[in-house]
Amino acid sequence: MFKKTILLAAVVLSQSHGTPSDGNWTTYNRTLPGDRFSPLAEITRTNVTELKQICLYQLPEVTSLQTGPLVIDGTMYFTTDANSYAIDAATCALKWKVARTGPPSPLAVNRGFAYLNGRLFRGTSDAHVLALDAADGHQIWDRAVDPNVPGVSIPMAPIAANGLVFVGHAGGDQVGVIGHVYALSAKDGHIVWTFAVVPQNGPARSTWSNTTLPITGGGFWTSFTYDEANDVLYVPAGNPAPNLDSGWRTGDDLYTNSVIALDASSGRMLAYNQIVRRDTHDWDVDSPPSLVTTRSGRKVVASANKDGLLSVLDRTRIVRGASIPNSIAGEALPTLWQAPTTRRENADVPLSSAAAVHFCPGISGGVEWNGAAFSAAANAFFVGAVDWCATAQLSKKETVPPAGSPWFGTDEPISKILDPPDQARGWLTSFDAETGVVRWKTQTPQPLVAAVTPTAGGLVFAADLGGQLYAVDADTGKILWQVATGQSTGGGIVSYLAGGRQRVGVASGMHSPVWPGGADKSRILVYGL
Repeated sequence: MFKKTILLAAVVLSQSHGTPSDGNWTTYNRTLPGDRFSPLAEITRTNVTELKQICLYQLPEVTSLQTGPLVIDGTMYFTTDANSYAIDAATCALKWKVARTGPPSPLAVNRGFAYLNGRLFRGTSDAHVLALDAADGHQIWDRAVDPNVPGVSIPMAPIAANGLVFVGHAGGDQVGVIGHVYALSAKDGHIVWTFAVVPQNGPARSTWSNTTLPITGGGFWTSFTYDEANDVLYVPAGNPAPNLDSGWRTGDDLYTNSVIALDASSGRMLAYNQIVRRDTHDWDVDSPPSLVTTRSGRKVVASANKDGLLSVLDRTRIVRGASIPNSIAGEALPTLWQAPTTRRENADVPLSSAAAVHFCPGISGGVEWNGAAFSAAANAFFVGAVDWCATAQLSKKETVPPAGSPWFGTDEPISKILDPPDQARGWLTSFDAETGVVRWKTQTPQPLVAAVTPTAGGLVFAADLGGQLYAVDADTGKILWQVATGQSTGGGIVSYLAGGRQRVGVASGMHSPVWPGGADKSRILVYGL
């Protein structure tokens, strides 16, 4: 049920298909391939020190703000777990706000909208997908995708293209939940196709070799990417459960912890790469896989994940109409190179019920819901990461919790597994896109989970959980501008045009039950010259 507040008149939406002009930001990572690069160049290395706050919108709620804002023709759209918002992107004045009455998410998280043809699409904490009119926020349709499975939610930002809305559900840490991808009609919300991360039969099903356990895993909690030329959808499937006990699971647990390429028209799997095998650290393959073409012409997927590695895959064979037998689908998306994004210790040491093991990244380390950004001008990837370790010991008694309950395989609560929060740090790293060689690396005093955004002005924008917002020289890593926002920042950073001027919008104020930093306000901040 919805309650709607409209303060301004209808919004003009000239970009009807969501194709970004230079001044718009029409999907979670700006473009459907997901490079996050802004072609705007009014703000440069030489004038960034003059950047100042233009306006702010303070939400009437304090929440775990992780939304990736969209900006379309002067209007900014963003979400929280309970509400949907539109504000003027130049002045931060509220245009409309729509509230949904429903069960709250335990983590109070929603990561944003998709946009297509004047409509906005989002997920909910009770596994519905909603279509809203971008002009005034009124609901057009509401589709429940998995209503009968406890533990399922949809925090990810969907993407939309060719009349379809692509979305997946989270819950792969909860007993009995198997991740699914859905393609829904943008017109009326009916489900066009469904892909199950764990098939009901066949060779992949047999990799779940402990048949006494309820099959669990492969949830989706971050956005997808889309290769429009070849009509291929790329999705990052999360961990199997129990999260830390691969010895109990015993098998390879396909297709969890994989980047999966799907035919976007049918949902047929074309290829996969199981980047993290026999996971014993809760190292989801979790961030949106960036689809880029490097300066040498190589077509790659950049997948930065909780394992603390940037994995770059070759997608040359994944083309429209490709006929790749399932028997070799695991070879069709090979790894070209991997490079560390954060500290890695005891990465290959198996966990045990006999003694505790300290490992890095911990269960909240590495790269989280914002993945690798790419600048073609620099031919470089830019990755923000978390340096936060953990210590875990497996349960001596193997017990399956009730359906829908978290299932880690340890006796200690998650809060006791993590190192003290004051030991957590962040890294911002630039990698050569061809080789993975580190060009520069900058440490931050708090973890980096917010989006990383490179621009044509030679800058990279990033923010940490201590509330520091940074503008960094893309070539050298030197911090050129820094401001204290006063609130922990874990949401999107977008660059767009408003009134003919370049602006930088930041979703700041992440009041999270599981992340350090804290916030007593949730806000959209807008900066410009």
